[in-house]
Amino acid sequence: MTIGDSPNVLLIVSDQHRFDWLGTNAEVPVRTPNLDGLVDRGVRFTNAVTPSPTCGPARACLASGNEYDRCGVPSNFSSFPPSRSTYYERLRDDAGYHVVGCGKFDLHKPEYTWGPDGTFLLDEWGFSGGIDSAGKGDAVISWDKGLSDPYMAYLDREGLAETHVQDLLYERHSFHADEAYENTSPTPLPHEAYIDNYIGRNGIRLLDEAPEDRPWHLVVNFAGPHEPMDVSEEMHGWYRDPDVEFPGPTATDDDLDPETHQEIRRNYAAMIENVDRWVGRYLAELDDRGELEDTIVVFTSDHGEMLGDFGLWEKQHPYQASVGVPLIVAGPGVRTGDVLEEPTSLLDLHATFLDFAGVDAGDVDSVSLRPLLVDESEDHRDVAHAGYRSWRMAFDGRYKLVTGYDPADPEAAVRSYARPFASSPTDLSDCRHVLFDLDRNEREDVSDSHPEITESLFESIRRTAAL
Repeated sequence: MTIGDSPNVLLIVSDQHRFDWLGTNAEVPVRTPNLDGLVDRGVRFTNAVTPSPTCGPARACLASGNEYDRCGVPSNFSSFPPSRSTYYERLRDDAGYHVVGCGKFDLHKPEYTWGPDGTFLLDEWGFSGGIDSAGKGDAVISWDKGLSDPYMAYLDREGLAETHVQDLLYERHSFHADEAYENTSPTPLPHEAYIDNYIGRNGIRLLDEAPEDRPWHLVVNFAGPHEPMDVSEEMHGWYRDPDVEFPGPTATDDDLDPETHQEIRRNYAAMIENVDRWVGRYLAELDDRGELEDTIVVFTSDHGEMLGDFGLWEKQHPYQASVGVPLIVAGPGVRTGDVLEEPTSLLDLHATFLDFAGVDAGDVDSVSLRPLLVDESEDHRDVAHAGYRSWRMAFDGRYKLVTGYDPADPEAAVRSYARPFASSPTDLSDCRHVLFDLDRNEREDVSDSHPEITESLFESIRRTAAL
């Protein structure tokens, strides 16, 4: 096909996957041969960031094409307004795509309204069909409340629901961060019943059912490598016997011993490798259908994982481990084997997919990557942005300005809904700020040494944030 045609679009999204945990990074011994192969036939972005390092807001930004302040979802405790336009809807209604998806969309996360078939609100969001299921913790919480999602309904049919709830909710304490990470024992579930294998099979079925007379868009939202560190018995052995050693956390001051950090990393790597194996299955399926050369394939994540860096876990913070995401794009017309350092945002996929479909994205913050993907002479963003609760970030690929965040008290910013400034400030003295140089591993504030960069990035935050 030519680049002017409307290609199929396969989007594979992992959850809480650090940007640097790919096989292309020789410093981290995680095995991702299928993603590495996708890089060889496409483009990898090294400075891609999420617009908000939390599940619900990040996915709302992607769906709406808008930055954090305009996505309609300030935290995981808010749902995406079903009246808001999405790129799914535009692809379906304006471009005639068959739009389907599976896994955790997290657009109505706090409501526990997936239902056993997972179709709630899919039509309103713009899908032709699909199976929306809960993430790891929400699945067992909803079941414990007497509700259900498709994954727990599947486990119930297999006679495994109560076993899974007992393991995840009461033994791993999946909503208590310390225990969710430190318990690295394998799940009692068989490998085929592991959540990402359930999601992966659903996506293959949706792909098998895709029509041949019009383009399709399939979104596969995996639940891993999000904590808790539960893996199947098979996965548990992938980075043990012998034990694989991983780099430890950056500048940590937590109480975990080095071997516990290693055990956590072995399970984290196994979850990533499991997703990578599914990437391989999807690519093989596309090849069998004769559609591999007609399909834009994108791999990314909603946000990263601190993994103990600076004594922090999960996400929510403006450090690169939290805001950085893997982003790989391959397909018809996309240049091959290139590694790009331009700052990019997860939300840019919104306009990119519409661009490939021949649909104008309209008045959104998303900027299409298509020109950059097909022509190395094209420019993209100068700055990418992110935010969560009180902090806002501007990132130019090396320097990162963060307002409303104190590295000495990081939890204060992610607990507070306060904006970094109550009204439009006239200068930086009106708000707390720090400038990080990624070449120095985000260890010190260099704003005094680079006042012009600091002012420029601050102006970018002012223009971008909805003041």
